[in-house]
Amino acid sequence: MTIAEAQALVDKWIQENGVRYFNELTNMAILTEEVGEVARIISRQYGEQSFKKSDEGKQLGDELADVLFVLICLANQTGVNLTEALEKNLEKKTNRDSDRHKQNEKLK
Repeated sequence: MTIAEAQALVDKWIQENGVRYFNELTNMAILTEEVGEVARIISRQYGEQSFKKSDEGKQLGDELADVLFVLICLANQTGVNLTEALEKNLEKKTNRDSDRHKQNEKLK
């Protein structure tokens, strides 16, 4: 699936199942909540925290998909073409960081 296809699929799902998009501020709060759920799994699976009973059944892939879904919702409702935005962002990062990371002693 391409990014454009994902944006269209999410929009179709919202129209058919979600009634309408939540407003941008609500979606920003939801995105923050979903990122927190990803952080919770990462801190327990790769960090030093231990899992709690309430963590059972939580899967990193599912939580990352929740983040992606809300991110796509925000892009759709604000008119952002994520394919174009990502291409421009990668070009910016390449121009800014291509040598910086190669010269970073901490990464060797």
